[in-house]
Amino acid sequence: MKRFHRSDRVSEEIMKEVSAIIRNDMKDPRLGFVSVMRVALSRDLKHATVYFSVYGSDDEKKNTHTALTCGAGFVRSLLAKRLKLRYTPEVIFRLDNSIERGIRINSLLRKVLPEDD
Repeated sequence: MKRFHRSDRVSEEIMKEVSAIIRNDMKDPRLGFVSVMRVALSRDLKHATVYFSVYGSDDEKKNTHTALTCGAGFVRSLLAKRLKLRYTPEVIFRLDNSIERGIRINSLLRKVLPEDD
């Protein structure tokens, strides 16, 4: 039986709520098509790093990151209302390029490895 730590459960809830906040409550025109990939929570539950990806150009990614960083206080205030935690973590947004890296590695492997028919 797998044991879950409290930080795992809390980070999962934060991920759901931040996704809903970005989708429904943030009205910043700089926001692009955002997907929250994961949330890394510190052991003391005081800092939540939200990793997100954006579908679009590099300018759209930069603008979305700026909008999310500027709206971090707003996101934190809504999290405080929606989650029943003693302390609401500080929210830090980081752009997650893992999908792009995976696609790039896959294309490099296809160039190097011969295809099987």
